[in-house]
Amino acid sequence: MDWDELFDSANEPSDSQVKKFIGTSFFDDLDNYLTQDCKVKSKLSYSDCAMDNGIWKGWNVKYKKSGKSLCTIYPKQGYFLALLPIGFREMGEAEVVIPTCSPYTQSLFKESASSHHGKSLAFDVQNISIVNDMKKLISIRAGFSNAKQK
Repeated sequence: MDWDELFDSANEPSDSQVKKFIGTSFFDDLDNYLTQDCKVKSKLSYSDCAMDNGIWKGWNVKYKKSGKSLCTIYPKQGYFLALLPIGFREMGEAEVVIPTCSPYTQSLFKESASSHHGKSLAFDVQNISIVNDMKKLISIRAGFSNAKQK
C-alpha cells in the first residue's frame, strides 16, 4: 500500500510510523544528523501534489533551520525521496563539495536545473552513500564551516 493511502490528509502519522514505513537505518542516520548535529526539529506536513505521478503526495517530513529549508523527506516503503535546496549564495561552496560526492550525487547536481534561486536536488535515497553526500550539502545550507562537515 502506498504512503498516501495509509495516511490520508486526516490521518497524520507518528514519527515512529514514518520510521517503520521507510524501514532503513540510513533514514535514522539522516534524521539524527539533522536533529542532533543541526539542532532542528522535524515537522510533518501534508502535500496534495500530483506532479510526477503523485510521488510527492502525502505526509512529508520537513527540516528547517532559522526559517530556511534544509531538506524535505518523502517516505516510500524501504527508502525515501529527499528534496534538498541549494540557494544561490551556497552554489559556490556546493560546487567545491560536489566532486567529493558519489557519482550519483555528482550527476544529480549536474542535471538539476538552476534558477536565480539556486538548485533543488531531488534525491532517490537508497543507501548510506547518498545520505553522506546529503549531509555534506546540508552542512553548507545550515551554515556550518567545512571543518564541521561530516
